[in-house]
Amino acid sequence: MNTYRKNARIVGILFITATVAGILSVVISRPILDAPDYLIKISASENQVIVGGLFELIMAVACAGIAIWLYPVLKKHNQALALGSVGFRVIEAALYFVAVAGLLSLVTLSQEFVKAGAPVASNYQTLGTSLLALRVWTGQLGMIAFSLGALMYYYIFYQSKLIPRWLSGWGLIGGVLFLAAGLLAMFGQTGSFSTIDTLLNLPGAVNEMVLAVWLIVKGFNPSAIASLSAKTDIN
Repeated sequence: MNTYRKNARIVGILFITATVAGILSVVISRPILDAPDYLIKISASENQVIVGGLFELIMAVACAGIAIWLYPVLKKHNQALALGSVGFRVIEAALYFVAVAGLLSLVTLSQEFVKAGAPVASNYQTLGTSLLALRVWTGQLGMIAFSLGALMYYYIFYQSKLIPRWLSGWGLIGGVLFLAAGLLAMFGQTGSFSTIDTLLNLPGAVNEMVLAVWLIVKGFNPSAIASLSAKTDIN
């Protein structure tokens, strides 16, 4: 019987990779992008910003990989939702790629801005503001796509008992809170890393790390896989 032990380990590692890479990306890039004179600071810290972008790309690939490696397991329980989770998490990854493209465009823009003598109230600043806005919007849309994809695979987890129900139920609650955080941010009710935003994201973020460790150490519930295999054989 295939217990999908390899899939479980890889998914757990990808959860941790996505989280660590995302945190590093924020820690490296955000202080520069949030500065009032960000165009000058980006030019002065070009390599740092590029490294932050690379970590964001790693996060994007890991996010898509989570759903892709889960698909062979989840499709046996609910193929439509399993495919939907892949679709939304791939969309999420694509949006993060767009955000990184915007970040790298800011690097080029900052270089030209400095070469031009950092003119006040220039088109460089207008374009810079637009590129920063692009990153904000792609981030918010990425959060919504992520939330929908996560809710789909957590629902399958809950129904199939592939992981303990306390863990999948926690994931469903976390997914709803993730979605609420994304929608509130989109409508301008909260800001990134504000108190409300952090409180909404924290339960789901902790759940993902617990799930990651569970999958690496325990894997999927063998009895749930065996039960499905038995039903398939009977049919």
